[in-house]
Amino acid sequence: MIELLLVGIGTGNPDHLTLQAVKALNSADLILIPRKGETKADLAELRRSICADVLTNPATRIAEFDLPVRDPGTPGYIERVNDWHDAIAGVWRQAILDHLGREGRVALLVWGDPSLYDSTLRIAERVARDLPVTVTVIPGITSLQALTAAHAIPINDLGAPFVVTTGRRLRDEGWPEGADTVAVMLDGECSFRALPPEGVTIWWGAYVGMEEEITLAGPLAEMSDRIVETRAKARADHGWIMDIYVLRRGQDANGSD
Repeated sequence: MIELLLVGIGTGNPDHLTLQAVKALNSADLILIPRKGETKADLAELRRSICADVLTNPATRIAEFDLPVRDPGTPGYIERVNDWHDAIAGVWRQAILDHLGREGRVALLVWGDPSLYDSTLRIAERVARDLPVTVTVIPGITSLQALTAAHAIPINDLGAPFVVTTGRRLRDEGWPEGADTVAVMLDGECSFRALPPEGVTIWWGAYVGMEEEITLAGPLAEMSDRIVETRAKARADHGWIMDIYVLRRGQDANGSD
């Protein structure tokens, strides 16, 4: 039996690692580290650095694998992502068999938390179709938590709900019904530009929790172009970017009505 440990590692700050995560990594027989190509080589390096900092078990081995990429020729977003997840599951499965066999404990370091807008659990389900696998999730600090902490804001108004959505849905469907606060993840196109900006405040951050952290906040009408320009420069400088933002109607960036 394979025990698959999905370890949330936060948003890039090694200090975000919980004691539970450290114990889990040291309990693993094998840690798998994905490589995402040259432009994102520092993401793999950060995982290596975390392992170097916290591993005290000499029996824990580390193996790396190349992560498949999505095929842009596949029609339809859902089909494209499902095919991609199938390919990743195949790579995980082969890496486990090559380096561990069919028995032992293997860990994967997951950005943020494995349960919030992350597909690691869905990929793990695919692996379990062909291997005897049990899954253990070790929660981590999400980019949403890191963003609200960086801006020192609560995510919700008093007694009010908020919605977590994606940039694609924000562009296609507009402002979600039933909430005045919207957290937007997985947005590569600055989809806030598709909204009427009047009366909306944005709290934006890139690389939140990391040394490279950038944060901007203010009325959307004033901040939109600045965020787009800052984001483009940061992506050019680093070769990649992870960003997230919160939008709120009827409140300024200091939390006042």
